[in-house]
Amino acid sequence: MCKGLSSLPNSCLERAKGLKARLGNILQKPDWKLTCYKIGKNLPTTEECLKWKHSFEKLLSSKYGMCAFTAFLVSEFSEENIAFYFACEEYRSTKSAAKLAAKAQKIYDEFIGSDAPREINIDHETRDITKSNMESPSPACFDMAQHRIYMLMAKDCYPRFLRSQTYREMAYEDGDKRRCPVHPENV
Repeated sequence: MCKGLSSLPNSCLERAKGLKARLGNILQKPDWKLTCYKIGKNLPTTEECLKWKHSFEKLLSSKYGMCAFTAFLVSEFSEENIAFYFACEEYRSTKSAAKLAAKAQKIYDEFIGSDAPREINIDHETRDITKSNMESPSPACFDMAQHRIYMLMAKDCYPRFLRSQTYREMAYEDGDKRRCPVHPENV
């Protein structure tokens, strides 16, 4: 007969609770809102889709490109990268010095801290520098980490996106049947 969870040592219970919390965060829909939900009913043209393969910057500068790339990252369970990148962009544009510390802590807790629910993949040196930058937050305190994530996406995620079936269908399909994967009508 099963004695239940009470028969397990406390360290196992603690670990199980931690895993449950992390899995719960992974399975939850991210609260990060990108503009792809507000882009309207017009779909990207084949020409626009083909421009995305010229550079990662062109992809991110297109609202549909960002929409499709974000959907791709979600499908690969790495949407935290783009969410962190744009959280840093928004943070950098914060005008109020009083709000910087709170926003910086929120970004750190969500993406960089050791128990972050959407932890990004950065090296220890970058993590340590960012942590020391948190002592006196400035608009540039996440610059190094953001650059690392940008380069990771540009060198790893972006080429895989270009090789993906979704991108190939969007870029090379004839007619108006092409659909943005996270277009409001398709969600």
